[in-house]
Amino acid sequence: MIEIFFDGGKKVNAVIHGFTVKTDQPIRSGGENTAPAPFNLFLASLATCAGFYVKAFCDQRNIPADDITLSMDYEVNSVTHLIGKIVIEIHVPDDFPDKYDTALINAAAVCAVKRHLNPEIQHIITVKRK
Repeated sequence: MIEIFFDGGKKVNAVIHGFTVKTDQPIRSGGENTAPAPFNLFLASLATCAGFYVKAFCDQRNIPADDITLSMDYEVNSVTHLIGKIVIEIHVPDDFPDKYDTALINAAAVCAVKRHLNPEIQHIITVKRK
């Protein structure tokens, strides 16, 4: 169960399995900008979920992941004003084995958060050498 409570102003917080997740709104939306907005947490959950599967892939193969990072961007559909495309880049060191690129992309794509999104959202996942 997730419990929601209000913490003044536009702050809306959630207690999930004993952890408190704080949110706020940007100043332009009447908040104090003291925490991420709920939509930004949604985006972060997508990126960190993909990151979890990338890390698990590396751990299973004893590949150090300390120098691997992910970046995520998205595009909004001009008609629906909803996310139309999500772009995730997996940044790996130059010496990361090329033979794992496709498997790494497939690992990131397994993300449970991504699988719950509208299937019409285009997902692009790539591997980039640093």
